Amino acid sequence: MAKTKLAILISGRGSNMQALIEACSIPDFPAEIALVLSNRPDAGGLDRAKAAGLPTAVVDHTGYETREAFEAVMSDLIEASGADIVCLAGFMRLLTADFVNDWRDRLINIHPSLLPSFPGLHTHERALEAGVKLHGCTVHFVRAEMDNGPIIGQAAVPVLSGDTPELLAQRVLVAEHQLYPACVKLIASGKARVSRDIVRTESKVDGLLINPA
Repeated sequence: MAKTKLAILISGRGSNMQALIEACSIPDFPAEIALVLSNRPDAGGLDRAKAAGLPTAVVDHTGYETREAFEAVMSDLIEASGADIVCLAGFMRLLTADFVNDWRDRLINIHPSLLPSFPGLHTHERALEAGVKLHGCTVHFVRAEMDNGPIIGQAAVPVLSGDTPELLAQRVLVAEHQLYPACVKLIASGKARVSRDIVRTESKVDGLLINPA
């Protein structure tokens, strides 16, 4: 059976990309990486991808006058790779509604909070300020509104006494590296679909939740 092809978009070190690389190296994992694309020529994740023998591309956003022009080049490269799913993995550019709609239900993102709580930036600081007892991360299908869209899976971690944003971020990152491959596997194996803007799973799959340690 043909594997689902992934295009991974990065802007930095690509730690979640690395988690997907490792997952895709497992023979029975239902996806493979067709392209790693960065908007930054100096992104550390590009070296990781090249070391893994993966096709890479750079589309430097600073070379384009408009977001639409930048995204048009990205779309052409993604389409040419044959990608079925686009995975945002620390891609630090806001995408236009047109791009998001062109890839509707084929574009996924990982966010470092339990959405819908704490969309946007500085999620760990905000979680500590709010005094929540659980924090975590979410993988979701992307919609035009930032950090919004049907939730595929979530991983929860405890907020501990004495936590700093840095300590909490480290704990959440470990959960991200578990959650993203698990959600990609669910989509690539055809066990999840979007219906009325909610992710529905097969009866034998109870949704996807990684519980606190």
